[in-house]
Amino acid sequence: MIRLLLSLMALSSAVQAAPNILLLIGDNWSYEHAAANGDRAVRTPVFDRMSREGMRFTNAFCPVPSCSPTRSCIVTGRAAHQLEDAASLWSKFPGKFRVFGDALGQAGWHVGFSGKGWSPGNFKDFGRDLNPAGPQFKDFPAFMAGRKEKQPFFFWFGSTHTALHQWRAGTGRARGIDPAQVRVPKALPDVPEVREEITDYLAQVELMDEAFGEAVALLEKNGELDNTVVIHTSDNGWQMPHGLAHCYDEGTHVPLAVRWPGRVKAGTVNDAFVSLTDFAPTFLEIAGLKPWPEMTAHSLVDVLTGKPPAVKRDRMFIERERHANVRRGDLSYPVRGVRTAEFLYLRNLRPDRWPAGDPQLYFAVGPYGDIDGSRTKLYMMTHADEPAVKPLFEISFGKRPAEELYDVKNDPDQVVNLAADPRFAKVKTGLSDTTDDWMRETNDPRVDPATNVWDRYPYFGGKAKELREAKQ
Repeated sequence: MIRLLLSLMALSSAVQAAPNILLLIGDNWSYEHAAANGDRAVRTPVFDRMSREGMRFTNAFCPVPSCSPTRSCIVTGRAAHQLEDAASLWSKFPGKFRVFGDALGQAGWHVGFSGKGWSPGNFKDFGRDLNPAGPQFKDFPAFMAGRKEKQPFFFWFGSTHTALHQWRAGTGRARGIDPAQVRVPKALPDVPEVREEITDYLAQVELMDEAFGEAVALLEKNGELDNTVVIHTSDNGWQMPHGLAHCYDEGTHVPLAVRWPGRVKAGTVNDAFVSLTDFAPTFLEIAGLKPWPEMTAHSLVDVLTGKPPAVKRDRMFIERERHANVRRGDLSYPVRGVRTAEFLYLRNLRPDRWPAGDPQLYFAVGPYGDIDGSRTKLYMMTHADEPAVKPLFEISFGKRPAEELYDVKNDPDQVVNLAADPRFAKVKTGLSDTTDDWMRETNDPRVDPATNVWDRYPYFGGKAKELREAKQ
């Protein structure tokens, strides 16, 4: 009985001493599109402040260039291929997988989210009453109104400002964003139509930053900002060709800044390779709880507080399974790979399939449906046979070899595949072996080349508009 009382007293003391946690997570927002990360065209004062008053990471990556799989990794701290259905978009989330929010709630924290939590997919029919991100609230003020006095909180603020359907034509110019100032990646045609769409996307980045600023301002007004760990990031890259759903940096490299007064040295720039999967063990450690043995990720508390790192952080493993249901037979497009400071190595496990989806509409989105329907995509499809566009079209829409290798120092946009270049054979072999080791160590079902389990998992996304109209 005495031991139980001491344990409860220790837990109560830990809860009272713990800082709050505010996760600001954007939707489809790439690394370079923040002023603090070097973008000259966009204004992101809130992200810049978190960077200036905290730690900014130059090598933060999502584990999967897709929304719900990355969010599955965030809540569990596990590699996507360990999560069955949840490794794919519009999947189910099996209730057997532990999530950090449940543990925080059981430890006495006030937990919740607004906007986009774990999504899109189905958790209600598979053993969970609550979203894996926690109980849903209208907004941050409503969440704070339900909090007990001095109760530590975790809040997940999931903005969708930067989602493609929000990129309304003309909004970039209306906010004073100059198309001449935007950077067009080398995988995209540098034409006025593309520059204009980038400005409209950047307008939404600014609106997202403003929305996050309102949450920060509320904490500041309440005198709680300096007792709150603020994490400012994104779930994956932008919805342009060569971005979302594809394992290049435009799809996986994300902004990350962490403000934690008294623990994180202000103005620090950190080049360590970190994954969004690392959030779950980080949040548990901040709360005074131990990360779980099934977690493949590692807490960032040592990195944030300047302690010697517990693990080597010189690489990031990237993977994907089915994004949208865009291949006849409900087929996935599996990829495994590794990103280091010098190279990106990708292994396309089914190179016979279309990485961007079948050229003809199958079920979801549209032709080449793993590239969302931006105006840039439409331009590239319309002008695909023109000499200036054709090689770019092949890079994003065409089939790919079994292996890809990119020199990210000299080719940051990853458009020149060096996998067949004999000068890089040793590098390719080394990174291939590293990928094999990771797959074996984490019990990846894809170690067996014959596995096709992800082709059979149910898809909960809707049919493409064209199919719905055809059946009416």
